[in-house]
Amino acid sequence: MTVVSAFLVHGSPLPFQIPGNPPWQPLDAGYRVAAAALAASAPDVIAFYSTQWLAVLDELWQTRPRISGLHVDENWHEYGDLPFDMRIDTRLTNAVIDATPAFGVRSKGVNYEGFPVDTGTIVANSYLNPDGRLPLLIASNNVYHDWETTQKLAATVVECAAKLGRRVALVGVGGLSGTIFREEIDIARDHIAAPGDDRWNRRVLRLLESGDRDALLEACPKYARAARVDMGFKHLAWVLGGIGRRWRGATVHAYGPSWGAGAAVVEFALAPGKRAGKAAAGAKPAVAGKPAKVTNRKKAAVAKRAPAAKKKPLPAQPSRSRKRAATKKTRSRAGRRT
Repeated sequence: MTVVSAFLVHGSPLPFQIPGNPPWQPLDAGYRVAAAALAASAPDVIAFYSTQWLAVLDELWQTRPRISGLHVDENWHEYGDLPFDMRIDTRLTNAVIDATPAFGVRSKGVNYEGFPVDTGTIVANSYLNPDGRLPLLIASNNVYHDWETTQKLAATVVECAAKLGRRVALVGVGGLSGTIFREEIDIARDHIAAPGDDRWNRRVLRLLESGDRDALLEACPKYARAARVDMGFKHLAWVLGGIGRRWRGATVHAYGPSWGAGAAVVEFALAPGKRAGKAAAGAKPAVAGKPAKVTNRKKAAVAKRAPAAKKKPLPAQPSRSRKRAATKKTRSRAGRRT
């Protein structure tokens, strides 16, 4: 198999920086369970797509063999810096760059010192690849690429990885509902900002768990509009484009708030396949078909750092009236937006 594991994860630094805050504890714990599952799948490379690395002209890919530094998030800088040290699978990345013009996407490698790596990629890699053992493929989120183009990018990554004999862990990094609190809050009482957003988030997470492909694809555009989903939910398109028809359900390891917005950690259940890479590359996830049947799968062993986790329903939303959005200072540091 080429794709050995796949995940949809949030890119908020808040649970990573303050894991002991009660509303954020499940997100931190869920990430650690996902990290153990990824390690157990024994990939050769992790393929990241983060909604926070924005591109406008070309599709950008990290091609510097090693990138490291100290990142300051433009919004949450008061919670601490984010150090990073990443190795890039340059052979795989360059193969993908050469392949994308075949379907009309011009790609460009990014290879220079001090390039501002985005918060989402740093957070996801810090959780899922904490010792930096695994090399990465890092793709940008071109704001003009639609759902179908994003799927093709992921499918191309899988196809190129299959040709090189790489085992891939696919990771889409981004949020769920996008409504945030625009005033200072007591972080110990953080919750999903709008009840309607919470309902939509839970509905879509249940569809992911069920493996109901047709219902999910029908719901996603409505969900993206109604809940102002992070970048139109293109991080899900990345995952589905890479795994194709192998999706058989999912496990929601965590769901909760991140300053009012929705965040989750989801692990996809994959059907076995001898030629998974080519199957994924040729599949068209947006085409309606018979809903996939949910299958049982073995739970991944939990790493020593990970807390023991039992399968639980999504946590109930606290009944607390939402404050009206006031103005909130936008904290940013010049030169750090990606």
